[in-house]
Amino acid sequence: MKPPPFAYHAPRDVGAALRTLAQVRGKVLAGGQSLIPLMNMRLAAPGHLVDINRIGSLSALDATPAGVRVGALVRHSDAEHAGAHPLLTRALKLVAHPAIRNRGTVVGSLVHADPAAELPAVLAVLDGTVRLAHWDGRAAVEREVPAREFFVGPLESAVQPGELAVSAFFPALGPRTGTAFEEVARRHGDYALAGVCAVVTVDGDARVTAARVACVGVGPVPVVVDVTGSCGGAAGGWAEAVRAVQEETEPESDVHASAAYRRHLVGVLAERALRNAAREGAAARGA
Repeated sequence: MKPPPFAYHAPRDVGAALRTLAQVRGKVLAGGQSLIPLMNMRLAAPGHLVDINRIGSLSALDATPAGVRVGALVRHSDAEHAGAHPLLTRALKLVAHPAIRNRGTVVGSLVHADPAAELPAVLAVLDGTVRLAHWDGRAAVEREVPAREFFVGPLESAVQPGELAVSAFFPALGPRTGTAFEEVARRHGDYALAGVCAVVTVDGDARVTAARVACVGVGPVPVVVDVTGSCGGAAGGWAEAVRAVQEETEPESDVHASAAYRRHLVGVLAERALRNAAREGAAARGA
């Protein structure tokens, strides 16, 4: 299979990339692990392809006490091996296969906005942000979009024509906070039938003070549910929290699983993720 014809652009700095995007209606090429197959199957036919791989400044991964900022060219494997954020690292281990992770980018996965993908759920549960930039005719203009506004629908993000996603920010975890990511797939490396990531904070007595989950594969965007008030403050009392999560999901049936099975599965995974995250938070109580 071959893609339809397109004009190729290879800017060497962010300004040149933004000027190009302001002049043409095209797609940005970073890792290409989603875009190129879509083009080869003629499901996408951009007239212009803007390759940002020569822009070295977009390869930065900066970890600070506030969190981790990941540049647009940071590969899945680089972010995974950096280990700069516990939940991000956990999620990256579940993304496809090593060959994909060696080329695919963290920010590219977010922009692709697949509701069955792991990284959008991580950004959403952490209430992270994506930094977008565009050229206003004289200079680059940036805006920071929170995750709750960034994911608009299936395969649809808040990136507007002419904009470039230059980085994503994953906030750091607080003290006594644990994380977990649980999913079920038919085969290793496949998209999950359903998945749940959890962030749980406990106090000195191992009582839950904050708990959030984000679900994948059971809605048009990552489904984020704050279950702090549904766990009764006790780690282990997750039944009400599980019901709250299931009520917020919108699973659909397909050839792989029925909607009813996905709703049941997300409940099982939510309880498992919450329990494991709480256990990790309690183990870190001295932190």
